[in-house]
Amino acid sequence: MLYERVLVTGANGLLGRELVSLLGRFSEYDVLATGRRATTRSEGSYGYMPLDITVRRDVQRAIRDFEPTVVINCAAMTDVDRCETEREACWKVNVEAVETLAQQCSDTGARLIQLSTDFVFNGLDGPYEESARPDPVNFYGKSKQAAENAARRAGFDKWTIARTVLVYGTGAYTDRSDFVLWLLNRLSSGQSVQIVTDQWRTPTCVADLALGIERIVRRGRGGIFHLSGMEWMSIYDFAQTIADVFGLDSALIRPVDASTFRQTAARPAKTGFIILKAQTELDYRPRPVREALRRIGVRLGLV
Repeated sequence: MLYERVLVTGANGLLGRELVSLLGRFSEYDVLATGRRATTRSEGSYGYMPLDITVRRDVQRAIRDFEPTVVINCAAMTDVDRCETEREACWKVNVEAVETLAQQCSDTGARLIQLSTDFVFNGLDGPYEESARPDPVNFYGKSKQAAENAARRAGFDKWTIARTVLVYGTGAYTDRSDFVLWLLNRLSSGQSVQIVTDQWRTPTCVADLALGIERIVRRGRGGIFHLSGMEWMSIYDFAQTIADVFGLDSALIRPVDASTFRQTAARPAKTGFIILKAQTELDYRPRPVREALRRIGVRLGLV
């Protein structure tokens, strides 16, 4: 790789902000961050323009004018229960917009890197390798599986799918919440929470995920990559670890099983990823959960 023009969608989200901040530190990347907001706030050197990826003509214009060599799609509708009830809106963002991006990449020769999720799997046989067969249990997962299929239309050797799991971290200049920040807010105010013991994941620090994606860009890798943390644990155990690292009362975390929750959409029980391919081909080395949490604490001034 000598020089890449990188267009990032969804740049105001947790991953998007971390990613444009990272890419903007390298002189070999010319970065255009896009999102629905009029402006964004992140470190690094990059351009920004408002873009709604569901508006085809605006996507066409952005790609035509910027002429990216790589498009990274971080934009998605990720509220699992909302996706279940607002299926048309979910499909428009998660699938139809990807079809547009893939077509534009095919027309221009740009590489498309599509972010995806562990929710494309049914959770019966986790943790999963890249070759595992998708079998989603909710509409969000189905939309992301369809998005993966759409991304492949960018052309032979011109697509990459980066799946991830339970992403956490403050991001760069972000005020958006995630599981860690939500739990910290609840516990620090003395509120009890119910956390499931029978759903297992490989929690992923957003900084590690951004580094993994940067490696994909730098090395020009195609195909499917699983980018997550290495530690397979229940969401309850993850919550207990968070409380311990931040010195909060873990007794406020009450263990329950998923059957006690009345949620609109089903959740896969045991997902998580085997990341050997990313370790081998990308030299991807995610930090341990406790180390990642301590770094977040330092950034927030809490540890």
